[in-house]
Amino acid sequence: MAIPPEEPPRNAPPPKTSSGLSLTSIARFPKTRVLAWDGDVLYASRGYRLLRCRPGEATIHWEEVARFSPVWWRRLTSASRLGLRLMRDGFHGLAVLPSGELIAALPGAIATLRPGEREFQVTHVLQRGTRPLNIAVAPDGRVFWGEYFDNPGRDAVHVYGSDDHGASWKVVYSFENNSIRHVHNIVCDPWGDCFWVLTGDLGAECRVLRASLGWGRVESVISGSQQARAVAAVPRKDGLYFASDTPLEQNYIFKLDRQGKLARLAETHASVLCGCAVGDAVFFTTMVEPSAVNLDRTVGLYGSADSGEWSRLLSWKKDRWNERLFQYGNAFLPGGHGKTDVLALTTVATEGSDYETSFWRRREP
Repeated sequence: MAIPPEEPPRNAPPPKTSSGLSLTSIARFPKTRVLAWDGDVLYASRGYRLLRCRPGEATIHWEEVARFSPVWWRRLTSASRLGLRLMRDGFHGLAVLPSGELIAALPGAIATLRPGEREFQVTHVLQRGTRPLNIAVAPDGRVFWGEYFDNPGRDAVHVYGSDDHGASWKVVYSFENNSIRHVHNIVCDPWGDCFWVLTGDLGAECRVLRASLGWGRVESVISGSQQARAVAAVPRKDGLYFASDTPLEQNYIFKLDRQGKLARLAETHASVLCGCAVGDAVFFTTMVEPSAVNLDRTVGLYGSADSGEWSRLLSWKKDRWNERLFQYGNAFLPGGHGKTDVLALTTVATEGSDYETSFWRRREP
């Protein structure tokens, strides 16, 4: 399925519809990055320290869970926000396994924390790229991630998996030479009994694929346009919600329902990198990635209470530091499955809220 071309590329204003959502700030924590939900527990990091809390409690208290010991110079660079941003330090992703292990994406490595231990151990050194953009967990505890690297020669790209709780890794699927540039995301869909795989970056490399949980079958569902170039995807009972991540065209939020019908739901003012669900609401955040199309210098949070109407709920202005060196303005959302009414996010490279985690609760009308 290819997404048909729409109107000429342009910089879109926020949607004018009402999403039925409004948010109230309930807490802010500096130098903290959200990573993943596990029920009502939120995991986050401060540099190479892993923390957790329960945002639904009256008083939010962070406790240290474990640490990772990086090379000596990363201990220095991760001590400041600018150093952390410049060197892309700290935790970049986390997956919570049903058996209790925690799997982390760190600079140049995948590391595992076993139950009862206090320090992550490297279980795989990346040969290409610095980190995957996500780690996906199947219902039976198997865990997977896809390679994300520059790949100018369009070499084969691998998906790695572990069936021993992150102790060892092997290639479970490979995209052939000249088929894609890299893997943007792998997301487990508990309603569809499958994984959704997002790839990029140009032409037919942009795909939304459905993979069986054992990776014996991988089929392309949407491909061939910049609107199929996506990083963020949120499975829900009624279908898959995803948003495009292109600097070349207008970006949109889409829904692929369980019958295979694709619908364009709303415009966004820039590329989307993160998405999540809180209760019945779905959220996406945009990144400040300047281009001829993406002219807006603000990070935005889009949301909908019922998927029918969307609005831009929050905005943050990009700070003055160079985006290529010190990261694009962004708002990270946690992975995993949360069972709370609290929205958690981390703003990076934004004025007055750089590397800050904030908690928001839905305000009833």
